[in-house]
Amino acid sequence: MSQVNELLQKVSAKLEEVSSDFSKKAEDALAEARKSGSLSAETKDAVDKIALEHNVLNESLKTLKASVGDLEQHVASMPLNAAKEGVQSVGQQLVSAEVMKDIRSSMEGGKRLSVPVQAAITTVDVPGQIIAPTRLPGIDQTPKQRLFIRDLIAPGRTQSNTIYYVKQTGFTNNAAVVPENTTKPYSDIQFTEETTPVRTIAHMFKASKQILDDFAQLQSTVDAEMRYGLKYVEEQEILFGDGTGAHLKGIIPQAVAFNPAFAVEKQSGIDVLRLAMLQAQLARFPASGHVLHFTDWARIELTKDELGRYILANPAQLTTPTLWGLPVVATEAVQFLGKFLTGAFNSGAQLFDREDANVVISTENADDFEKNMISIRCEERVALAVYRPEAFVFGALTGAGS
Repeated sequence: MSQVNELLQKVSAKLEEVSSDFSKKAEDALAEARKSGSLSAETKDAVDKIALEHNVLNESLKTLKASVGDLEQHVASMPLNAAKEGVQSVGQQLVSAEVMKDIRSSMEGGKRLSVPVQAAITTVDVPGQIIAPTRLPGIDQTPKQRLFIRDLIAPGRTQSNTIYYVKQTGFTNNAAVVPENTTKPYSDIQFTEETTPVRTIAHMFKASKQILDDFAQLQSTVDAEMRYGLKYVEEQEILFGDGTGAHLKGIIPQAVAFNPAFAVEKQSGIDVLRLAMLQAQLARFPASGHVLHFTDWARIELTKDELGRYILANPAQLTTPTLWGLPVVATEAVQFLGKFLTGAFNSGAQLFDREDANVVISTENADDFEKNMISIRCEERVALAVYRPEAFVFGALTGAGS
């Protein structure tokens, strides 16, 4: 953050300097034009060059200001105690953990190490290394992660292995204006008891013990592979889990079918999603997001009018995927091709974390000790509660992009 602010100050100062020079050059050019009736090629080139530099600096200043605003919003949205923790990635926490300093002696002694890792955090500064790595020029940037369904659902925590809650299943409103000394009408609200168990999502991989000689590689592996793998399967469970065996009871098996309130002339996928928002609203749960397949979202973004102009997308700008003012989560799940899910994710469901994503390294698994290998396990424990199934609308995205 401090580096961005420092760069912002430098660009602002440079822009002021160039703006002053630009004004002076423009005045000189105007005086020359009045005197001789035209501009010399040398004067024209000088004015064009400084004008180009002025425009480039101005655009850079806008970009930097936007970056500062995004960072401030990100930190402001985090709890105060968690703000400092949010600057380390999963892999960075693993690498910088105090226990890593003794990992070699632990392996020789056959010990098992457990390193807790906080979920839902971002990568910022690289911490100091135990063994200084070879530095290459440039910046190694991690790819921007897409939104996941978890980003839409209300978060929660639990210390139990089962979530018990009461779900409202119906409401008949008989409220009315009544005269004095008369019987008041009764409304009817139906409830049902629900339980949802905590489920475990996990995976492992093996690596040579020599991988510990390269902490940057270990960090990259944990960040890019293990964390993404958990998120991907977690998303499948939240969406499609059937509640049997060790599966979560997902949203789609409980969601209501798309039933538009009215037909739209020349209906497209964009219209379908707006009608789904209306259906959720009529159920008294305003929608807070959409879930679409990557392919269907690309079709919608590429929709053009009769003059060939994009209706939604601006190819010159990178913006957060949104439609009708709501965030869009694009998924690669094949079950979503030609389908959509719209609903009140922030109030109609809640995801409870029993155990945050954590990494365990061991040499005791199978024949690891004999083969000089290590086993790395990454797992989490979560539970999903769907409070109001009618708050979610699932259906076919008929006419998407047409």
